[in-house]
Amino acid sequence: MSGHRELVGALRRAGVSGVDDSALARSMYSSDASLYRVPPQVVVTPREAGELPALLGVCREFGVPLTMRGGGTSIAGNAVGAGVVADVSRHLNRVLEIDPDAGTALVEPGIVQARLHQAAARHGLRFGPDPSTRTRATLGGMIGNNACGSRALGYGRTSDNVLGLDVVTGSGERLRLGDVPGGGAESALLERLRGLVGEHLALVRTEFGRFGRQVSGYSLEHLLPEKGFDVTRALVGTEGTLALTLAARVRMVREPECRLLAVLGFGSMAEAADAVPAILPHGPVACEGLDSRITGVVRERRGADAVPPLPRGSGWLLVELAGPRVEALRSTARKAVGASGCVDSMLVEDMALADALWRIREDGSGLVARTPGGEQAHAGWEDAAVPPERLGAYLREFEALLGEYGLFGVPYGHFGDGCIHVRIDFPFGRSGGRGVFRDFLGEAAALAARHGGTMSGEHGDGRARSELLPHMYSAGALALCSAVKDVFDPDDVLNPGIIVRPAPVDADLRAVQAVPLTRGLGLAHRDDRGDLSRAVHRCTGVGKCRADNTASGGVMCPSYLATREEKDSTRGRSRVLQEVVSGKLGPDGWKSDALHDVLDLCLSCKGCASDCPTGIDMASYKAEALHRRYRRRVRPRAHYALGRLPRWTRLLARIPMMIKVANAGMRSPALRSLVARSAGIDRRRTLPPFAPVTFRRWFASHRSAEGRHGDVVLFVDSFTDAFSPDVGKATVKVLEHAGYRVTVTERPVCCGITWISTGQLDGARAQARRTVQALLPHVRRGAKVVGMEPSCTGVLRSDAEELLSGVDAAAAREVAAATRTLAELLAETDDWTPPDLSGVTGIAQPHCHHHAVMGWTKDAALLGEAGADVGRLGNCCGLAGNFGVEKGHHDVSVAVAEYQLLPAVRRTGEGDVVLADGFSCRTQLRELARRDGEHLAQLLARHLP
Repeated sequence: MSGHRELVGALRRAGVSGVDDSALARSMYSSDASLYRVPPQVVVTPREAGELPALLGVCREFGVPLTMRGGGTSIAGNAVGAGVVADVSRHLNRVLEIDPDAGTALVEPGIVQARLHQAAARHGLRFGPDPSTRTRATLGGMIGNNACGSRALGYGRTSDNVLGLDVVTGSGERLRLGDVPGGGAESALLERLRGLVGEHLALVRTEFGRFGRQVSGYSLEHLLPEKGFDVTRALVGTEGTLALTLAARVRMVREPECRLLAVLGFGSMAEAADAVPAILPHGPVACEGLDSRITGVVRERRGADAVPPLPRGSGWLLVELAGPRVEALRSTARKAVGASGCVDSMLVEDMALADALWRIREDGSGLVARTPGGEQAHAGWEDAAVPPERLGAYLREFEALLGEYGLFGVPYGHFGDGCIHVRIDFPFGRSGGRGVFRDFLGEAAALAARHGGTMSGEHGDGRARSELLPHMYSAGALALCSAVKDVFDPDDVLNPGIIVRPAPVDADLRAVQAVPLTRGLGLAHRDDRGDLSRAVHRCTGVGKCRADNTASGGVMCPSYLATREEKDSTRGRSRVLQEVVSGKLGPDGWKSDALHDVLDLCLSCKGCASDCPTGIDMASYKAEALHRRYRRRVRPRAHYALGRLPRWTRLLARIPMMIKVANAGMRSPALRSLVARSAGIDRRRTLPPFAPVTFRRWFASHRSAEGRHGDVVLFVDSFTDAFSPDVGKATVKVLEHAGYRVTVTERPVCCGITWISTGQLDGARAQARRTVQALLPHVRRGAKVVGMEPSCTGVLRSDAEELLSGVDAAAAREVAAATRTLAELLAETDDWTPPDLSGVTGIAQPHCHHHAVMGWTKDAALLGEAGADVGRLGNCCGLAGNFGVEKGHHDVSVAVAEYQLLPAVRRTGEGDVVLADGFSCRTQLRELARRDGEHLAQLLARHLP
């Protein structure tokens, strides 16, 4: 085979776009959402579908494997390969045509399902199958896996909804199959295929297509004469091993006029499974299983309010009905409940409540990625399916098998289809762990086969299950699959080692390559047992960070939404960090260009800490990476200027005259340019003026009367003190009105947030220790701590303990337990009534750390109780502390703001409020929208009597 450089050159000469063989690209694309790590030689991102035949031609010439990749959410390992990986999600993501009369759409393979829905929504159409990853899964990937999702009961599998395919086979032949432009031409390849199937009709009829979720292997039943020799449907589910998809015609369905969700409670998941056959005759669109252990994880991580009330039980079925009349749905639901034998039930007609329950179910694979004991739980055996009437018995035997191996897993999934998802704590970290994995998979496969089941119900076989296919198929059936592969791909270029001639299930396991990292860390990483490697390996690749979560108030991941590049997603960053801690990027990967490039545009917003179902906290990992890269070394200028900003503001505050001088200097273009250049600040940024009188100076002459509720200590952060004292004054007014005496610490203190965000963790530790020591006496006298700046409040609630150890960490926990946002404290004040905010309308931009650490539910409840009509925005403002001010970040900062915040501001009317508790959010609004944001305290204070 010719060399690597020759391959790269040939790809570029062939006109293939986005050819990238950098360490960064190879690291990011070495994994999908599976257990496997297979670094490619080259990553490409084609801009036109016409490049794919040329790409295939080069791979055939060089004998290099070609693997297609969409959203990279494959849990089976069918989107990683050792040759060329082609990411079609970046550019081949267009909806080419929607025919509302025929109810069809023609799409490119990289279109994300949720975006197809957006395009078709004005016609009242959507694509029927809806996997939990639909907000980032591409149609090409869904076609590759024969994806199904929760509502396959109502709308079928992907193979039931693909009407035509425009493909290039592994041999290089262009086939236009079914309802696509240019179809109908004769093909010698198809004639060979017809003859091959004709020789094995009995075999195909008896072993393939036995029940709806039999996705494993090739779906050769579609090639039977009585099925019309439907090659289009037969290619769905072949996992990129036979042909490349250039375009697809898909069937769209009408959105139902009414939906109703019945939630049925059972004593166990097995009992819930037993009830499925009695429910199916009532025609549900979906019938999903949800375990109490999943809801327990949600409560623990996101608070009790994150889980809506549920019927009694420890296992539930979510049964969705759809139709034109809600009265008929209620009647059907009552019949289904009666037939099920459940211990309790409830009917949900409020779609917001139903959506909240569905979000818990859809985040299942991430939520169960850790066991209650903190062990990593893995995919690998997460997609078996059995006929629904066998599901209860299968589940009991499966749970018993887990017990025999001393393993833990939480089953959930598409119970109506007999498809079970589960993540299992395979002991890869100990000697013999790989053998346990291999042995368990063999026994689990045999168990599923004994119940008439399949290795895969919708995720595909990939690397995880292809070797297990002999448990469910005869040697003759597998030989036939190999023969079909040879017809389409005689050189075995397309995704080799998948389905046919499989790679071993225990080869290339990523978890086995993880190396503990517990020394030299700046943070405690207590939730990961002090191991940064465990922390960054939380990422399982489910890719929620590549989705637009803003409609439900989500923040993750603002940089990806702005650039649409994998390196700017939480997953992309995690993958590179995994390579660094495992030593794959050299002896000191912390200094590598790949790590710098992947972290550079991370806003440290902490959105992933709450929005990522696996609990990734990239802000902390970035701080740790900067700490290791620059500790005891010269840092970027912005780290000194912005990372230590609280120190400079305190120095200025000591000499009021210096504040005037500084403000005058900032009005001078020449001096402002000099300061920006010397401080590493983008010249397009306008630095905010210092307040003439700091909050602390004002408060020194203020006398707060004794309060009926005792004392609160106001945490005076550097931003409120030096730049926004009016926020502090308003907070004092509201707290005194609520019956509190307001105090502050004797001396100025800082939480250390700017040190943290720039990775100066030794300095941050010193700041946090002083702050905790200053607040602790107040807390031990019974005072609550009230934060005004959300990022600083977040440090007191979480990061301070992570920075400290021993007695200092214990003290930080005390302070954290006593720290409240203004809304939280007011919610706890029983005799306080908010002012009347009737008639107040507008929008709110919650600070990202507020969303991620404290949650914004108390703020929303307070505004609602007061009568305000304020719509919550998602995403980040884009400034994110020092991020948007630093040189090189301005354009992305503006792009993030333009994603949701600035358009929403432009839509506001005269007199509408723009709530923004974060100083950086208000700064961004003032600079980019010429609009003054308002803190919650200011809104409340100006409406008090």
